[in-house]
Amino acid sequence: MTMFNRTDKPSTDAAAGTTTPPQQPTASSPAPAEVKRPQAYAQPVPSPAGTHSVSVISKALKITGQLESTEDIQIEGEVDGDVRAVSVGIGPNAKIKGTVRGDQVQLSGQVDGKIEAKKVILSRTARMSGDVIHQDITIESGAYIDGHCKPDYGKAETKSAGPKPVAAA
Repeated sequence: MTMFNRTDKPSTDAAAGTTTPPQQPTASSPAPAEVKRPQAYAQPVPSPAGTHSVSVISKALKITGQLESTEDIQIEGEVDGDVRAVSVGIGPNAKIKGTVRGDQVQLSGQVDGKIEAKKVILSRTARMSGDVIHQDITIESGAYIDGHCKPDYGKAETKSAGPKPVAAA
């Protein structure tokens, strides 16, 4: 009785003392089945109406240049440049060198520059070197600020938008 096995190693016939190479599939024998693996596609997760998506700059990233978004940004890495978004979250290990602008800025890391926002939250791990221009500010115990806090956010824009005085002729 003969058994049919497919092996990749040559078989030896002990009685005859010969070696036979492994058998290759022929046209009559079926080819080994290909295994198709499902492919993963990155698809954006639809956000419910009225909510914002958050772009995350991970702790492994260092960005040199300007960051702008019409939605929210969460920064965990380093940015050497200005950041502008609706809401900016700066993680405890994040470092930014530049101006941070937004409706809301929450700082837990380090900023060397300026913050301009309607609402600013400085957590206990925040390290701020520069001015903070705001309407509303919350500073937790332990936060460090080397600069000025000015409740002037939006006032500079209204001054320049107003009518200019006309000189009498």
